[in-house]
Formats: sequence, C-alpha cells, structure tokens
Amino acid sequence: MFGGIGVGMALCFMALLVVGTYSAAAGLAGAGGGGAIALAKGAVPARFQPLVQKWGNLCPAINPALLAAQLYQESGWNPKAQSHAAAQGIAQFIPGTWATHGVDGNNDGKRDVWDPADAIPSAASYDCELAQYVKSVPGDPTSNMLAAYNAGPDAVVRYGGVPPYSETQNYVRIIRSLEKSFARPVGRVEPSRQAAAALHFAQDRLGTPYLWGGNGTPEQQGRFDCSGLTQAAYRTVDIELPRVANDQYNAGPHPSRDELLPGDLVFFSDDLTNSRAIRHVGLYVGGGYMINAPYTGSVIRFDKIDTPDYFGATRVTREGAEALPTDLPAG
Repeated sequence: MFGGIGVGMALCFMALLVVGTYSAAAGLAGAGGGGAIALAKGAVPARFQPLVQKWGNLCPAINPALLAAQLYQESGWNPKAQSHAAAQGIAQFIPGTWATHGVDGNNDGKRDVWDPADAIPSAASYDCELAQYVKSVPGDPTSNMLAAYNAGPDAVVRYGGVPPYSETQNYVRIIRSLEKSFARPVGRVEPSRQAAAALHFAQDRLGTPYLWGGNGTPEQQGRFDCSGLTQAAYRTVDIELPRVANDQYNAGPHPSRDELLPGDLVFFSDDLTNSRAIRHVGLYVGGGYMINAPYTGSVIRFDKIDTPDYFGATRVTREGAEALPTDLPAG
C-alpha cells in the first residue's frame, strides 16, 4: 500500500493519470523545429561541459552533442580509461595517432593524452581533419567523417561514402543515435510507442517488496530495485536497457518537465550537473507521479517526482538503447 491507497484503488488512480496525460500526446507528435544543437541538461559531466561545448563547434561536420556521443562511447567520460588495444584517456587515442594528431588544448606547453583539456580538443581537431579530407565525397558530411574515423578516410573516398563494412556502418549508426541522446531537444520530443506496455509491466508490480540488486527472478521472489524494474519493464517491449540508472539516462532524448508522458524514465541525483552521478530512476505515470521502487523496507509504489533531487527524464527509444556502450575500457 502507498499512502493509505489499496492496490485496487491505486490501479484506478494510475489509470486516470495515464489517460489524462496521454490525451496530450497527439498534440506532441510531429512537433519540432530547427535550431543550433546544444547539450541536454546534465548529460555531459560539468567538469567537461565547457570543453565539449567549445570544441564541439570547431567545424561544421561536428557539434557538441556529436562530440559528447563519441567521448561517451569511447570511455564513458573516464579520463583514465585504457583499452586492451592500448587506447588511452577520455578520447581513447592510440599512441601513434596521438603522436600525430594530439594538440595542446590548454596551452600549457605539453600534449597529455590523459588530460581532458588536451584530449577533448584533440578529438574535435581530429574529427575536423577527417571531415576536411573527405569533404568532396557525396553524402552526409558528418556520417562520412565518422566513417573515416572508424575505417580510415581512404576507404570513404574509395567507396564514395560510408564503406560497406558492418563495423563501420554500425559505428556511424551508434554515434548518430547517441548524438540525439546528448542533444537538447528542439521543440517537442516524439511520444514513445512502447511506453504503455512497459508501464503496464511496472503497474502489475505495485506492492511488491523492494530488493537491492533485484532483477525480478524467481530466486528473488520477483522483487526489484529501481533500475532493475525499469530494465525489466522495457525488456517486455524488446528494448534492452543497461542495468545501472545513470547509463539508462542516455537511452533516448530528454523531454522537459512539462513535456513528460507516461513511460518516460525519470531520474534523481545529488549532483544536478552530472548524469554520471544519477542514483535513482522511476517510470513516470502522469500527474507528477511515478511508479517507484524506492529503498529497502519499502514496496513498489506511486511517488511524486517533484523533489529537490529530480534530475531529468529520458524518453526511451530502441535505437537509443541499442547505441549505448556495453564494454567500456577500465580505468
């Protein structure tokens, strides 16, 4: 029970919220507009945001959200990341590439692959060098630049665009999808087609006791923690979210508070400038409420979202979820 509302009454309460909130969805679909690409609130950790914002505008082929997507895909914002292939730092330069393309971004007299103040400008500069190399190739300049980053610029020139390599085509798709997750939406975010079914799954778990680390398995008596519940809910519509709440934040675009629709993921953090510090997630149902698996000793229930630690929201998309990195280098 929650706040004295029995489960039956609670389901009726949620139905009213959902119906009332979905009635606005038709007016949101297809709305939007043009404009410069800016970063979504908190998506880039605050310590890196000025660098990404500045250097993401270095040339027309890149933008801050695209640069953020590349850095997140490479290292998950870890300046100490090192891969098995010896790629180093937040931008994952291999030593040979760094020797040729690393720049002294902070003008301190040295080029340090481990210093984001050098590595982030170097990543942007390298992107722009590649874009310049393939500027005469037909097709989308940004996709061609990304393909050159993955397969080499000569391959892009030789094939007259993105080469027919599955790895390269997948890389371009992933970064362009993640770009949408890091970009601040211009206009309204398109409603989700899968949200209702995901929300129905969570609704059926109301009253279930919370379990830290719970994934809902039979051995756990069907119990969940917050991100286990959201992951399981979207798995029912064949969307695989990461297990951790702060990674789930990047699984789609970010509607503003007044644009929330049922099924959106809503996030909470003690640091409102950094999505990597997110510590909690719920499923929005409408009317300022979410379905929430809050903490040990509680049950899955309705809770208000308007609290001082409310961080923001994500409208989950399949392409957004599929673009998330699953094997980030250690650091």
